[in-house]
Amino acid sequence: MTAAKRGIADVLAATGTDLSAEEITQRVQSTRPEISPSTVYRVLDEFEDLGIVVHAHLGHGATVYHLTGAPHGHVVCTRCGTSSEVPAELFDRMEGELLKRFGFALDRHHVAIAGLCAACRGVQGRAAPADRARRRAH
Repeated sequence: MTAAKRGIADVLAATGTDLSAEEITQRVQSTRPEISPSTVYRVLDEFEDLGIVVHAHLGHGATVYHLTGAPHGHVVCTRCGTSSEVPAELFDRMEGELLKRFGFALDRHHVAIAGLCAACRGVQGRAAPADRARRRAH
């Protein structure tokens, strides 16, 4: 394993959250400044081909990467841009309906649902079910 691959794997393992390639590059370069952004992109592509990482598109922002693990989805606030991971089981019914009605197999790693977070909606006190799920994901 090269120093670049080790450094990128270490960053992903240490954070345990979704990071853009730019964020990964910044963190890797803090200890290994010789690793270029293009190297980070190449290694992420290789890791994805090997099934080590998966990527997700969370709206208008950069593609994010995380280590392969339990499938999950994301909710993304269209106002402030905050994103949160949500447990995959919240998508069970939708996955079944998509398969039944359209023959479409959902890739839960890539699910991102847009909406407004509790803060942007001005929700105080008791949170709506979606807001409770968002908090549990943190």
